[in-house]
Amino acid sequence: MLAKHTSEFDSVAVVIPCFRVRRQIVRVIESIPSWIKLIIIVDDCCPEESGNYVQESCDDSRIIVLKNRTNQGVGGSVLNGYRVALEHHIKIVVKIDGDGQMDASMINKLIKPILEKKADYAKGNRFYNFDHIIGMPLHRVIGNAGLSFFSKLSTGYWSVFDPNNGFTAISGEMLSSLPLAKIDQRYFFESDMLFRLNLARAVVADVPMAAIYGDESSSLSAIKAIFEFTLKHSRNFLKRIFYNYFLREFSLATINLVFGLGLIFFGLVLGSTNWFHSIRTGVTSNTGTLILISMSVLSGLQMLLSFVSYDMNHEPKNPVGTLN
Repeated sequence: MLAKHTSEFDSVAVVIPCFRVRRQIVRVIESIPSWIKLIIIVDDCCPEESGNYVQESCDDSRIIVLKNRTNQGVGGSVLNGYRVALEHHIKIVVKIDGDGQMDASMINKLIKPILEKKADYAKGNRFYNFDHIIGMPLHRVIGNAGLSFFSKLSTGYWSVFDPNNGFTAISGEMLSSLPLAKIDQRYFFESDMLFRLNLARAVVADVPMAAIYGDESSSLSAIKAIFEFTLKHSRNFLKRIFYNYFLREFSLATINLVFGLGLIFFGLVLGSTNWFHSIRTGVTSNTGTLILISMSVLSGLQMLLSFVSYDMNHEPKNPVGTLN
C-alpha cells in the first residue's frame, strides 16, 4: 500500500537541520527508509562541521548537503531545505531533527494522512498515549502542556497538541503556497508554521508517536523561551483574529467578539468607578447599578464563550488538495 501511495505522489524528501549533532547524524541518516527520494542535510553553521562530516562519512546518493554561511536557527535551516525540496518538485517534505529523538521508521505513518488526502500537514504528538509520557522529563511535560494551550489560541488549531514537535510532514502543494520568508526562523518555527497554515486554511493531523531521549542537549533557555513564546503567541493570536474575523469575513462570531469585549469593559469600568466612589463617600451603590454591572459582565462573557465555540468549530476540515 505504501509503495503504491509513494509512486502516486512521485517523491518524498526528508529535511534534517544540523547543529551540534555530529554524534547522532549518521545513525539518523542510516535509519531513513530506502524509498525516500532525497535527504536534505542543512548544516546551520555547525561548529562541529556536521555537513562536512556527512559528506565524508556517508555515500548515500540521495543526500544533498546545504551549508548556511551564518547560523539561521532551526527554522531558517528547515526553510532552506524546504526551498530545495520545492526546486526538486517533491510532493511531500518530512522534517526530522538530527539528534536521534525521532523514529524515522514512523515516516510512513506520519505521511499517511497526506497520502490519503485527509490533511495538508501532519505532525507528531508525544502526548496522545500515556505510555509515551511516562519516560518524558516532567519539565517537558509541563512546558509543552502550557505551550499547547497558548498555541491553540494563536493558531486556531484547537484539536492539535504538542505544537513544538519537530517531526512533521507537509504536502508540496501546501508548502508552495506559504510565505516562507515570513515564518519564524528560530525555536518558534513550528508554532509559527501552524499559524501560517491556519491562515492558508490547511488541515493539520496529529500523529501519535513516542519520544526518544538520549545524550542530546538543548541550547534553548527555558526562561527566555517563556517570555519570547508568550509574546509571539499573543502577536499571532491578534493577527489571526483580525485576518479571519475582520479582514476576510464579518460574521456573527465577529459581533459576539466585539460586543462581548465591549460589555465586559463597560461592566468592569462601571464597577471599578462605583467601588472607588463607595470607598471615598461611604455610600453604597444602588441595586439598579449593581444589576447593570453584573448583567454587562455576564452577557459579555456569554458572548465571548459563543465566539470561542465558533472559533473551535471553525478549524479547517477540508484539505487544500481536495478543493480543486
